[in-house]
Amino acid sequence: MTGIGTSREEQVLERIDRARQRKARVREEHITMAHGAGGKATQTLIEAVFLDAFRNPLLEPLEDGAVFCAGGARLAFTTDSYVVSPLFFPGGDIGDLAVNGTVNDLAVCGARPLYLSAGFVLEEGFPVEDLRRISASMARAAAAAEVSIVTGDTKVVQRGKADGCYITTAGVGLLEGDARLGVAHARPGDAVLVSGPVGEHGVTIMLARGELDIEADVTSDTAPLNGLIAALRAAAGEGVRCLRDATRGGVATILNEIARASGVAVVVEEDAVPVRPAVRGACELLGIDPLYVACEGRVVAVVDGDAAGSALAALRSHPLGEGAAVVGRVRDDPPGLVLLKTAFGGTRIVDMLVGDPLPRIC
Repeated sequence: MTGIGTSREEQVLERIDRARQRKARVREEHITMAHGAGGKATQTLIEAVFLDAFRNPLLEPLEDGAVFCAGGARLAFTTDSYVVSPLFFPGGDIGDLAVNGTVNDLAVCGARPLYLSAGFVLEEGFPVEDLRRISASMARAAAAAEVSIVTGDTKVVQRGKADGCYITTAGVGLLEGDARLGVAHARPGDAVLVSGPVGEHGVTIMLARGELDIEADVTSDTAPLNGLIAALRAAAGEGVRCLRDATRGGVATILNEIARASGVAVVVEEDAVPVRPAVRGACELLGIDPLYVACEGRVVAVVDGDAAGSALAALRSHPLGEGAAVVGRVRDDPPGLVLLKTAFGGTRIVDMLVGDPLPRIC
């Protein structure tokens, strides 16, 4: 029972902690769009259905990929599906998005990406020329990331049973050295970095749909991050605790996963978060916080506080990390929460969203 002297703030934090400790349970009888948006609904679905059914030591960390040993080698394995709408958008398309996303999931596991698979679900009537364009984009992306697409599958469904083209990719990468990365490894005193301006991919997709009367000079940030991450790890070494690419749910969701898994607080300085003016303007018009908007070419890194300077310099020395910034620090209290120090001098909790205001962005 809460003591008489407990402050209102402490009572709120206690209620939040109790709510988070409850066993995950899907209350809806049918799947909704929120279940695929990367927020609380997605997390609940994963924990209450998939993790409950498939539970094993490799799956339980719920990282972007599984890390295991085979034949004396340490490998990373990941898979992802892409249902982005529209298929073609400023800065990229579903093809390079599929390759880059899988490459990045392997890279944040600490692996050197090697081989990918590609599965296509095509709708009857889909233009062959569009499929050629997507395949060429995938080939260019694979070459840029120095990986090979070595196997795949194709299925065709009746007209009206899909949305043109869906792609599923899987990837295998090699881990060299003994580094252990993960969202549960953050420690008080660590620094939190992002490799560049946030929110560009999600805003680009939203505007490309043409449903809103908003014009902005924004392009997707989709890119392979393995080279950038290699430079970061070479500079910061064992000081790198955790790496995540901020896709669905954006930077805010990644930071919440880190805070919860590590039992720490992540304190972010609002003024330190890099956001391009066009992205910020679009988000303000729509009432969306850029911290929740997806990126496809940005990494969130948690590094030892003493290594923050060298990590930042390494990121900024790479073409994909020129806009990198230290955006916050890891504290010990209140555990499991992300706090934002606002530009107005206040502090607020940054929680996970239930769903996502921008569905089907990847």
